[in-house]
Amino acid sequence: MDKIMTDAYLRRLGVDRPARPDAAALHALHLAHLLAVPFENLSVHFGEEIRLDGDSLAEKIAVRRRGGFCYELNGAFGTLADALGYRVDFLQARVLDREGRPGIPYDHMTLRIEDADGGRWLADVGFGAYLHRPLAYDERGEQRDGGGLFRIEAADGGDLVVVQDGVAKYLWEERPRALADFRAGSWWHRTSPDSHFRRSLVCSLPTHGGSGRITLSGRTLKATGAAVAEDAPADATHTRELDSDAEVLEAYRTWFGMEFTTVPEAAPLPHGAGCCREVRG
Repeated sequence: MDKIMTDAYLRRLGVDRPARPDAAALHALHLAHLLAVPFENLSVHFGEEIRLDGDSLAEKIAVRRRGGFCYELNGAFGTLADALGYRVDFLQARVLDREGRPGIPYDHMTLRIEDADGGRWLADVGFGAYLHRPLAYDERGEQRDGGGLFRIEAADGGDLVVVQDGVAKYLWEERPRALADFRAGSWWHRTSPDSHFRRSLVCSLPTHGGSGRITLSGRTLKATGAAVAEDAPADATHTRELDSDAEVLEAYRTWFGMEFTTVPEAAPLPHGAGCCREVRG
């Protein structure tokens, strides 16, 4: 990523270029990314090509002002961090379902980022309601974050697993991967009738510094936490059905900063397609 694109990306996040690639700057970038760039799977339903290279991912976010799902968001954030002087490893992860069963290989992408002082961090801006700031990668005790109480633990086979509020979320291998290695997982999530992303529309963004969240699923707009009201409890929820195309387009524009000329609609599934587990990638 060149300097022009890097500066455009930072403007999208609303932050200045860090003076040095230290931990404080990384934490600020991570939260700014979550608050500015939606988690969304609209490209799947628009039939748009998803290109997993750093320049293409940065262009989608910085120039086209879109979001994406895990491969895109973490791929772009890792590319940005690398351009700013951090050492970045792309790691392949497998999301765990409610019974603790892992998804397909390359089900998810997460990041290991090393700062200028040698600190290592687990960063992830592509998993929905999750981390606000990176976790200390080598810490095995509890780590409290705006997204909950987290712990990194050893898993069978030499993998690591991250636990959020007592629930194991995903496990990952420590071997670094290339962005291109995730193409098969991205293709599966875009095309398989068993993929949650293939079956539904989602566009979601935390609000009020992460204490609230706005989610648009098709024509259903849901606000939670502080997005309902400043003093609302975290589990407060308000849901509204949007009746017209104009309302849907206005919601994308107002809440997510995305301009569309046609309303995104879920692409039809093949006849007889079954339902598998729900995943987030």
